[in-house]
Amino acid sequence: MKSRLSSKMELLLKLLSIWCLIGLTVSQDITYEEHIAQIQACPKECRCPMNFPRAVYCDNKNLKNIPKIPPYTWYLYLQSNMIEVLSTDALQNATQLRWLNLNRNKITSEGVEEGVLSAMTHLVHLYMDDNLLSSVPSQLPASLEHLRLSRNRISKIPAGVFVGLDKLTLLDLQGNKLMDDAVTEVSLKGLNNLVQINLAKNQLSTMPLGLPPSTTQLFLDGNNIEKIPAGYFKGLPKVAFLRLNHNKLASSGVPKNVFNISSILDLQLSHNQLTDVPLIPSGLEHLHLDHNKIKTVSGSGVCPVSVEDLGDSLNESAPRLRYLRLDGNEIQPPIPRDVIMCFRLLRSIVI
Repeated sequence: MKSRLSSKMELLLKLLSIWCLIGLTVSQDITYEEHIAQIQACPKECRCPMNFPRAVYCDNKNLKNIPKIPPYTWYLYLQSNMIEVLSTDALQNATQLRWLNLNRNKITSEGVEEGVLSAMTHLVHLYMDDNLLSSVPSQLPASLEHLRLSRNRISKIPAGVFVGLDKLTLLDLQGNKLMDDAVTEVSLKGLNNLVQINLAKNQLSTMPLGLPPSTTQLFLDGNNIEKIPAGYFKGLPKVAFLRLNHNKLASSGVPKNVFNISSILDLQLSHNQLTDVPLIPSGLEHLHLDHNKIKTVSGSGVCPVSVEDLGDSLNESAPRLRYLRLDGNEIQPPIPRDVIMCFRLLRSIVI
């Protein structure tokens, strides 16, 4: 009786495990047969979770070469290894990849084999931060939406490398060796729907040319930029977040109305050489001017509308500034009354 009950219980557990496996495969859009094949093909150096069958974890394994990747992989984690070559042989089955993380390896531009990335026709996220690339990789798949290449040795963006990448919305190139002649309208051609571009901590001395009109977030911190051409932002009608901290901007190189753009919400100009507060656009909500050389601030000089026209109550024309940082300058408190009268939505002033 006990043995029969035990056999039934064992059968029930087997059926339950199979049912759970089928349930997992359905929820992850993978057939039972594919799930089994995926698990069986899992490289011995890696981890392939039963409850996440589309993912393969090969991170932090001191790998020098990429192992053969199972054919039904969508998410591949290879970060924090010693990989030097992005091999077509190892990745020949990885044509269904959506997410590829290669951060913190030793991959050079010469180590990215021809055609290895273009074969990944479903790839959405490509992360190659902290490698040894000297150039933006060529033959990128048209499906790409996020491309992260920060902290490499990139000094070149090949002409036409972004042509056809209409889905790319995020490009991170911070911490490289890009100079002015590398960031041009020719090199950036094809970025028709880009939202965020990060060019911080490069070697730029002028504002980059050729940025797409779709740009909403522009990060240029830690360069050597000294001036902003008048009318520069007319070609960037959607820019809302602009960071120019840690540059060499002086007030003589910043035209008074250069930031007068209706779309801008957050403007950061900390750690520069400004002596005057630029005109603040009505829609701006956050302004960082700390650690400059500003001595005075007055409502008449910075308010985008006449204080008299505002009256005693808030209205649609009232400036939207909520946060103002002025510490690290030569301004002595208190803040003048006409500044407070102008920016009535201010919730925080750091001085």
